[in-house]
Amino acid sequence: MLTKLFRQTAIPREYHSNFLHLYLDIGWYGILSGSAISFLSIYAARIGATGFQIGLLGAISAAVTLVLAIPAGRWLETQHTGRAVFWAAVFYRVGYIPLIFLPQLLNEQAQIVAILVITFFMAIPLTPIGVGFNALFAESVPSEYRAHVAGIRNMMLSITFMLTSLLSGYILDNVPFPTGYQIVFAIGTLGAVMSSFHIYFVRPLQADSLTRQALPPPQTAPAKKALSLRNMFSNLRMDIWKTPFRSVLFALLAFHLTQYLPIPIFPIFNVRVLQLNDDNIGIGTALFYLTVLLGSTQIRKLAQKFGNKNLTGWSVAGLAFYPVLLAISRNALHFYGVSLIGGLGFAFVSGTYANYMLEHIPAHDRPSHLAWYMIILNASVLIGSLGGPVVAGFIGLANALIVFGFLRLLAAIYILKWG
Repeated sequence: MLTKLFRQTAIPREYHSNFLHLYLDIGWYGILSGSAISFLSIYAARIGATGFQIGLLGAISAAVTLVLAIPAGRWLETQHTGRAVFWAAVFYRVGYIPLIFLPQLLNEQAQIVAILVITFFMAIPLTPIGVGFNALFAESVPSEYRAHVAGIRNMMLSITFMLTSLLSGYILDNVPFPTGYQIVFAIGTLGAVMSSFHIYFVRPLQADSLTRQALPPPQTAPAKKALSLRNMFSNLRMDIWKTPFRSVLFALLAFHLTQYLPIPIFPIFNVRVLQLNDDNIGIGTALFYLTVLLGSTQIRKLAQKFGNKNLTGWSVAGLAFYPVLLAISRNALHFYGVSLIGGLGFAFVSGTYANYMLEHIPAHDRPSHLAWYMIILNASVLIGSLGGPVVAGFIGLANALIVFGFLRLLAAIYILKWG
């Protein structure tokens, strides 16, 4: 299986190193995601965090990124993309280390506050990662191989996420609280370190770099040092909203907003309504990523047949079923079935939406376009993280999940028709 996964005989040799390190980067990130990232909100729920506080975990990062996205994009235009992303990843992921020791140092309410504070500081370097990694991916992978690389990255993520989720669930079910969570956070920290290590070796292709240098960046403001309103708008790059990329931004806004509205509801519903234990959640997450793995094997073929935009739209329609089916679930077996269905839709959308976006971005101007995408993404995270619990507070957890599923279906229609 792994031999087939890493086989690159049909790929030019000069791309082998980049592709391999991109696969290993996401593999180790899957270990981080399947442990520390997945179970942080569950841990917060178990030590008494409210829905609003769990929502803040996503909202804080989003708010910081909204402020820093444009400056980060402008900064990245002057930097070596690979080095900038690497150091941002290092500073971001070092934040997982203190999570290991929180239970020994603070009481439960103080831990919740500490987690929110750590999340705030981690969000600062997370911003250039979000802007820069898509640019690095575009610079280090030729367009004809992006669906192929994205598919294998999804497979790697699925394998390591699945195995780590099972291991984390087993640890949490058999090791006393909170020691089990400390072990899980330590596993995540190891994944964070190794993922950053492999990012260091991903290099922008020389041909892409030359293209960026040959095409001048579209600077519209006059070159002068005095700060003026015109210069401020130039730095914001409002001209991007006058290009066809505007339609893509609106389509991605529809997707991400409906993606993130139910996310803070999931852990609360799973713990307090379905009354799942950590082992159940670990198994469900593993099943979710099992179908992500299976679906990822078909991304390249389906993207070539239907195109990245159409595959993204239909995948978002598939994701609409996940919150609806979860809302009518009554036990762990139902949760497992919903996880299998949700993973298939997520496999295709996660493997195609970035390529759909990159198809509409000029090669010489990626950071500024991606900075606006980061604003769209994090505005969605912010609204979703805070708005989801508010809606659930008015109409109930299950009803909110059904409403959010219907909104995902509307987002899919928008992408297919106007994206």
